[in-house]
Amino acid sequence: MRAKYILVAEGDRPMRSALFTALTRLGHAVELAEDGIKARGLFQEQKFDLVLTELKLANLDGLGLLKEVKKLRPSTPVIVMSSGGSVEDAVVAMREGAEDYLIKPFPTEVIEESITRVFAKDEPSEPLSPEVLGVEEERPIVAQSPLMGRLLALAKSLATSSATVLLQGESGTGKELLARFIHKNSTRANGPFVAVNCAGLPESLLESELFGHEKGAFTGALAKKPGKFDLAHQGTLLLDEISEMDISLQAKLLRALQEGEIDPVGGKGPHKIDVRVIATTNRRLKDWVDEGRFRPDLYYRLNVMPFYIPALKERAEDITVLAEHFREKYAALNHKDIRGFTAEALELLAKHNWPGNIRELENTVARAVLMAQGQTIEAPDIFMDELGFMAALERNATILSQEKPSLAAESLLESPPMDKAAPPEPQAEELDAPNDEMMDPPMSSDTLALPIMTINEMERQLIGQALNETAGNRTKAATLLGISVRTLRNKLNEYREPQPVQMAM
Repeated sequence: MRAKYILVAEGDRPMRSALFTALTRLGHAVELAEDGIKARGLFQEQKFDLVLTELKLANLDGLGLLKEVKKLRPSTPVIVMSSGGSVEDAVVAMREGAEDYLIKPFPTEVIEESITRVFAKDEPSEPLSPEVLGVEEERPIVAQSPLMGRLLALAKSLATSSATVLLQGESGTGKELLARFIHKNSTRANGPFVAVNCAGLPESLLESELFGHEKGAFTGALAKKPGKFDLAHQGTLLLDEISEMDISLQAKLLRALQEGEIDPVGGKGPHKIDVRVIATTNRRLKDWVDEGRFRPDLYYRLNVMPFYIPALKERAEDITVLAEHFREKYAALNHKDIRGFTAEALELLAKHNWPGNIRELENTVARAVLMAQGQTIEAPDIFMDELGFMAALERNATILSQEKPSLAAESLLESPPMDKAAPPEPQAEELDAPNDEMMDPPMSSDTLALPIMTINEMERQLIGQALNETAGNRTKAATLLGISVRTLRNKLNEYREPQPVQMAM
């Protein structure tokens, strides 16, 4: 059976981690979701071979997710899991289209047998392509500065070589976009483009991820798994944040680059690969070599074709064209008719130093689109910190108060409802967890007659929009709003708390 791309929806963190470990060791690619809403969002965005879901999920339960999956892609198989589930639950799940129903806890062999059974009738096919593994679709490089023009011209002229490339630059400058540009303009353009985040995995997992492993190579390795070098054969392999790779693993990477062959974990011997490697780092790699944190021989092997991606402040001519590009993108995503920026707004963007580079500019424009009340983004819609956030809320509340009562009532009706349950104790994993639903108290006819939207109500609506835009990810929503995760969490907790009743004396 070939490797599968599996979506796992599981609310219990230890179980989620155990399933990820077990399935990846079986050779599968896995995406995780901690609740039904996030799982549904991932399923809508990507093509999965299989969905594995817990029955009792937050926000959208397993049966609800099963129905959504069957509605969107009826041919995608779903396996339902449950702790102490009943026969009735199993019958309902199977009736709704589940392929199997598993009672937790279960050994790894059970899930392996279930997956094998589900795909028993599959025709043999090729390993997962990079697109199926979740590689992002191509995004354009938007630039008009002479500096970027020269950089792109040089990259295009050298792209036909198979030499290794080292891209250095600050975070958020677009290093991966340039890597994709080089791949697209190379003789390998029809081959796969595979990206690996070297900072996202510990050494033991990164080695297996890069070079693959054989069945039985270590405890839990129940099937052979191809590495990213194998998946990138006759294409391009992007090693993102190469400076974070453990120095002991750097020696094995050096051999792969020098000899053009890799040795899988637990393998009987090396085999040849044909891969062009592009490495990126947000550090000055030569400094790490001098400090003994990066092998000099690997540095010189990677640095055959070096590129430095300038920070946004070094190419100010690109700010306006990038801002317009992001305005069009987020106006379309949010179904808003926003046609441009005022001169004051563009001047404000031009004056900012942009320490977060293009990523910061994108987030700034995205939230300006959310804030804009007309067809043009104005200077007060653009803010970089929490004081600006509050000022923008106050301004928008004032604008809405001047509209017709019926319009204000509609805005209130669109506000997300507030959950009146007591707020849970903040936990570390809460930072990236989807938010609970924000629920406003039921509105009486008197409420609907109010012509003014308060700052509180505007704040709730904007936070709700940001959370919807980021599929419930609090960290991303806070970045989009220009506030800290702690502030966002405190606001959500505040919305859940019942307001004290003012008693007349």
